[in-house]
Amino acid sequence: MSLPARDGHRLSRDSLGLSQIIASTLANIAPAMSFFFGFAVIVSGAGVGAPLTILLAMVVILFLTNTLAEFSKYRPSTGSFVTFIGMAFGPTAGASASLFVVIGYCIAASSVVVISGGWAQTTLQFLFGWNIPWQLLSIISTAIVGVLVARGISLSTTWAAIFFYFELVLLLIGAVIMLVVNHGAITLAPLMPSSISGGLAGIGAGFPLAIYLFIGWENSAMLAEETSNPRRNVPRALITGTLAIGVLYMFLSFATETAFHNDAKAIGASSIPFIDAFKASAAGLLFVAYIAGLTSIFSSLIGLTNAQARILFSSSREGLLPTFFGKIHPQHKTPHTAMWTYIIVALLIVLVFGYVYNIDPVTLFGDTGTLGTIPVIVTYLVTNLALPVYMLKHHREDFSPVKHLVIPLLGTGLMLFPLYGLVEPGQPYPFNIYPYLALGLLVLSVIYGFILAKRSPDLVHRIGSYVADEEY
Repeated sequence: MSLPARDGHRLSRDSLGLSQIIASTLANIAPAMSFFFGFAVIVSGAGVGAPLTILLAMVVILFLTNTLAEFSKYRPSTGSFVTFIGMAFGPTAGASASLFVVIGYCIAASSVVVISGGWAQTTLQFLFGWNIPWQLLSIISTAIVGVLVARGISLSTTWAAIFFYFELVLLLIGAVIMLVVNHGAITLAPLMPSSISGGLAGIGAGFPLAIYLFIGWENSAMLAEETSNPRRNVPRALITGTLAIGVLYMFLSFATETAFHNDAKAIGASSIPFIDAFKASAAGLLFVAYIAGLTSIFSSLIGLTNAQARILFSSSREGLLPTFFGKIHPQHKTPHTAMWTYIIVALLIVLVFGYVYNIDPVTLFGDTGTLGTIPVIVTYLVTNLALPVYMLKHHREDFSPVKHLVIPLLGTGLMLFPLYGLVEPGQPYPFNIYPYLALGLLVLSVIYGFILAKRSPDLVHRIGSYVADEEY
């Protein structure tokens, strides 16, 4: 596996500003999609105090944000986690991480692909009475997103931002209507620790889902090469995006619980509490919530393809994965090969399991989202541990015990909580086999990394060799 020449292997520099990468990050998170399908589970565990579970998840993500922000100050890279792990722990770890996290992200992306078709089918049925197969709608949405992201980072990010802000306005309108209509039920109960049912166990029951609500917070780090002044703007985008989405989730959860008159049992029994709450508050405007979900899913698909496929591209460009995926479009300056591969594989996962096993979109959304999240969370943990090692190895003079050791270790400890929720024994099928599948992927990735490092002695010099704001 040879390292491609540097000439012609750079993405379009200074194409994105701070506001654009923040918008791309928020679009990737997709608050409507995540909140619609995750809030009931969180309430089932924590009860009326569910918003505090979300607040705790935001704090945990902020610990991770510190890690990625610090790395990005010193080594802004499209490779993101792979670059940071490889530069801290060596070529075997870097190559292992490249395979492990790319596959994990791809499986998780398939959850967005499947729900894009499923939610589009539901929305079209609700609005027009049309019954179009969700598989066909998933194919159409994937094709549209593929064309958008391949034609330029500015174009696709602009559309992701448009869809996200449209979604945001609709969500806020819905939440405000709920609060106005149910103003007599407004209390501070959702924000009181005493409202958490089941104590620590109650928080733990919904905590993995609360963490899942924030997946995509890392988006801006992967856009570093195309961002102006990435050492400043990427850390700002990471922190701003996490705080903004956390506040939004808190507001949406407060409004939803108010509309249900703080009846945790009724919320837990609802498949999509926000939709049911909106329907009870303003049935005539229910189309607003459906459209918000649709734009949310579409913007997420754009954001995640733009960002996560760049890890595949970067790993290939540096020789960690087959160099075929490291190609850049000569005109649009996008990693088009990696992008199309990434999103088509995610679609194939959806179509195979949707047709062969006849799994409905919502169930398949939960299955692929859960399985894909396990490798992603493990990667978060390893990256946290990599920060102090990297700083002591490469920037010892700037090492801060608090920022570069205490906070990453705290973040690692706290992330073990949601990870255990995903892998704990005794879960129903098929969730009980997902930990073993993830473990098998990890073992294969380590074997791959070990063999590649042995075959390519110069691999240690390739990892992190493309720094976002440096010339060659």
